[in-house]
Amino acid sequence: MSRQNEGKVMPIRIYGDKCLRRVSSEVIDINDEIRSVVADLIETMYAKDGVGLAAPQIGKNVRIFVVDPQWFQTNERNPFVFINPKIIFMNGVDTSEEGCLSLPDVVSDVARSKEIIIEAKNEAGKLVQHRAEGLFARAVQHEFDHLDGILFVDRVSKLKFFSLKSKLKRLEKLCDADGINTDISIYNDDQ
Repeated sequence: MSRQNEGKVMPIRIYGDKCLRRVSSEVIDINDEIRSVVADLIETMYAKDGVGLAAPQIGKNVRIFVVDPQWFQTNERNPFVFINPKIIFMNGVDTSEEGCLSLPDVVSDVARSKEIIIEAKNEAGKLVQHRAEGLFARAVQHEFDHLDGILFVDRVSKLKFFSLKSKLKRLEKLCDADGINTDISIYNDDQ
């Protein structure tokens, strides 16, 4: 990504925000506005210590997400950009703990495909394909769900969801009258 389009750190939309439950629209044209969304996603993901981030999480309902499953280990930025992604192959099942920047302090085991193949356009408009396993596959599936208004808590058992309900209700209460709930409201609530 060119340095001329450096991103801004955006507030994260938090559970209860209407934006997180909408199905995102296809990207028609990869223009400067879309490249700006990509840059904002990348900067925000790193600033908020995420492994991935989807456009709805910053209030943009377009089919874009970014992931960088290795940066915690390498401390080097190598983000993967996915625009209009399609998962074309899934194999096996692996259950592991997940969290989400949009659900602070909420974690649970989630079953995901062990191996996937995904194709998408990158920020240059080139169609790319990735075979992903382990954390990379899990992060891609998690972010892909965001584009369809699905959160990881939608994939847990009813019993586990019930045990998380009080935390989720606390987050929902932070929404404003328009159904907007950002991480700014969480920090303001603590003061």
